[in-house]
Formats: sequence, C-alpha cells, structure tokens
Amino acid sequence: MSGRAAGGPVEGLLLDMDGVLTVSWKPIDRAVETLSMLRRRGVPVRVMTNTTSHSRAALSGQLRDAGFEVAPEEILTAPVATASYLRAHHPGARVYLLGETGVAQDLEGVTLVEREPADVVVVGGADEAFTFHNLNTAFRMLLSGAALVAMHRNFSWLTDEGLCLDAGAYVVGLEAATGLTAAVTGKPSTDFFGSGLEALDLPAGRVAMVGDDLVSDVLAAQAVGMTGVLTRTGKFRQEDLDRSAGRPDHVVDSIADVPALLGLA
Repeated sequence: MSGRAAGGPVEGLLLDMDGVLTVSWKPIDRAVETLSMLRRRGVPVRVMTNTTSHSRAALSGQLRDAGFEVAPEEILTAPVATASYLRAHHPGARVYLLGETGVAQDLEGVTLVEREPADVVVVGGADEAFTFHNLNTAFRMLLSGAALVAMHRNFSWLTDEGLCLDAGAYVVGLEAATGLTAAVTGKPSTDFFGSGLEALDLPAGRVAMVGDDLVSDVLAAQAVGMTGVLTRTGKFRQEDLDRSAGRPDHVVDSIADVPALLGLA
C-alpha cells in the first residue's frame, strides 16, 4: 500500500486517543515508542478525542502518566469544540450539560445551568450522570424549545472491562422523542476535523487520521480529504468493517505500523 495521500505524501497525523494510544489509560503495545519516534523525526501530531470526562490539562496528565509526552495544547477535544460552537451559534445561551461536569473548565464562555429554563441541551459522553432524572430533565427542556447539541455520536468505547455504551444511543433516543436533530461538535463533525487541520497547519491531502472507530474517525476523515487509517486495536470489530459500505484507505494492526505504512519511519 502506498504511503501517499490524495494530495501528496502524508506529512502530519491526527491520532485518536482511546483505542489507539491507550485503553483505560494503559498504553497500547508499542504506542509510546511509536509516538516518541514520530516526535524525533519532526512529524507534527495532534491527539483528537471525543473523550468528555476530562479537561485537556487532565488528559495531558493522564497521558504523561502512561508514558506519552503530549502537551494540553496538542489535544483537541469535543468539549473545546463544543464551547467554540456555542459561542458562535448560541452566544449568551443558558446551557444544560447532560453528563458529569469535569470538563467545565474547557467550556470557556459558556453559562451552565442545572434547571429550567435552558436555551441549549448539550449531551456529553455517557457516564454516571445519565440517570432517568437527568435525561428526563433534558427531554423536557428540548420540548420547551431548547436546541440539542451533542459532543459526539459514539455508540461505544472500550475499557479494560469490555465495551461500554456511549452517548450516541441517548442522542438517537432524544432525537426520536423530540423530533429534533442534534448538532454534533466532536468527531465526526467536519468542523472538528477542520480544527485539527488548522492545528497542524497542513491541507487535508497531507494528513492521515488514525483511529479505531471506522465511522467517526476514519470514514469521516476521508470525507474531508484525509487519509484514513483504521487500527485493529481498541473497539475495532471485524464484523463492523465487513458490513460497512465505506472502506478505510488502510487497515493496520496498531499505531506501531503507521510510520512505515505512510513513509514516516
């Protein structure tokens, strides 16, 4: 397989975090060494994650504890993208956040409320806060006219205990119950991928996205002109690939195979 993207050789990488670098904060085999090698060779890299439970500073600390040197400003998160979207499209709005509020510091310029009235309901990643009471509160706010925004539409993520249900299932349920369509701010949003290209200062044709989620990571990146690399780590399931109408540009066993594949070794 060629290491060239549609627009020329790959010069920079966007990396998913969960399932590509780590699982439950434990490094995937050879991931630490691979990222270090890419750094030594001067390859620009950004970590792009839909994780909503930690701020960028906290994510940087967790990655450092796992052996990765990634600065907070090198991490692109769905909460930061959500804050940017809300400031642009709902300035001054009262926002109800469905999910735990560990990322509140990354929602700069956003006014969070815990009860009605709210102008926007934001669905974060699924966690212990997704109780009937909180879901019903969000449902009633939406019926009263609030807009629906989702940080992502992921249906699952992998932990060391196995696959876990994620927020996408709840987003679909809220859409069906209210007749609304959620605006998505993290992956697979084209705007989110655009922020990744802006951070790398490279055109889409010179960038590869490496992820374990065929739809949200790989096919979405390919749709905006990037090279899509699917890893067989994390939540990868062969049956998802077999039944998909879309095909990744490359499928590899792990991130350790990416540098040689793309001519970056």
